[in-house]
Amino acid sequence: FLVSPLQTGRIDKSYPTVCGHTGPVLDIDWCPHNDQVIASGSEDCTVMVWQIPENGLTLSLTEPVVVLEGHSKRVGIVAWHPTARNVLLSAGCDNAIIIWNVGTGEALINLDDMHVDMIYNVSWNRNGSLICTASKDKKVRVIDPRKQEIVAEKEKTHEGARPMRAIFLADGNIFTTGFSRMSERQLALWNPKNMEEPIALHEMDTSNGVLLPFYDPDTNIIYLCGKGDSSIRYFEITDESPYVHYLNTFSSKEPQRGMGFMPKRGLDVNKCEIARFFKLHERKCEPIIMTVPRKSDLFQDDLYPDTAGPEAALEAEEWFEGKNADPLLISLKHGYIPGKNRDLKVVKKNILDNKPAANKKSDLINAPKKAADASNTQNEAKLDEILKELKSIKDTITNQDERISKLEQQMAKIAD
Repeated sequence: FLVSPLQTGRIDKSYPTVCGHTGPVLDIDWCPHNDQVIASGSEDCTVMVWQIPENGLTLSLTEPVVVLEGHSKRVGIVAWHPTARNVLLSAGCDNAIIIWNVGTGEALINLDDMHVDMIYNVSWNRNGSLICTASKDKKVRVIDPRKQEIVAEKEKTHEGARPMRAIFLADGNIFTTGFSRMSERQLALWNPKNMEEPIALHEMDTSNGVLLPFYDPDTNIIYLCGKGDSSIRYFEITDESPYVHYLNTFSSKEPQRGMGFMPKRGLDVNKCEIARFFKLHERKCEPIIMTVPRKSDLFQDDLYPDTAGPEAALEAEEWFEGKNADPLLISLKHGYIPGKNRDLKVVKKNILDNKPAANKKSDLINAPKKAADASNTQNEAKLDEILKELKSIKDTITNQDERISKLEQQMAKIAD
């Protein structure tokens, strides 16, 4: 796959790529806590995590930071945990969901007996304590991954046979898209505490394209992009009937092959930009910018409430031990200024001490000991990082000293 700086114009054919997989790449996901780290899942049954250099790629990248092996069939879904550092979920065509600690390269949770059919998509809730999945058996399941149990499920969420999608909203409700028995596209809103009847159910049209939902938790707007459609419809979700309010449709001439969604902190707050899509055509990728027209040039607090920042609220070990935390929020009032990203370090444990396969429930008793080991290795990694940074600062100071003395000599010559 290609990682390119945001730019316009044609990309050179010789532009370097990320090319360590031996089969086609099926899904990629940028890490929410490190803008240089990206995960990919592939037909070669592996998940790879990559560190993209700060200034972009100058050579093709073939060496991932870590290879995560555990699936027996192709891996079609990868999704980072929203609040815990280095926790990554993957789902494959073996109908298994594996949750990894990327910092140690271990599979810590393996949910391999919950789905009997292909998993269409997986979504974390806001604090990452639950996941919801949509599957080919027409069921939506809400799963507590650490307890390894299904908390709620709904059969025949949508009656039609075509693919569904299910995502968590910020308030804990679930939004689904699918098809009716008559092949009409539907969207629905569900309360996981009572999945008998939907809170709202709307029929849209009779197109074939699967509706892909993109959700902005800050404004509570859902954008629906149909595969093969040339439009994006958007809806606001509220607490009052009819709950799902149609807002508008963005239409263009060419159909979309796929869509990407810019995180909130990448938007231009001075132009009142509330969403930016990257629309995939056959031969190009086109940005689509959604703005709210406002007369004032002042910062619009209602459009930009504090949003999830790049800092993780928990470490992986804390989450695996049972802690939960909401995302750490940042203000966009003065725009987003990226901080320094830490390099992703993987500290492999001694294989000989390791238990075979990913842990089942009985292994969880040993979790505190593992966590202690992990925190030691983490401290060592942090120390390494600080020492490296100190060295680079010292080098910079030395270089600047030399430069200053050269400039002083030149000044002296000119003065003479």
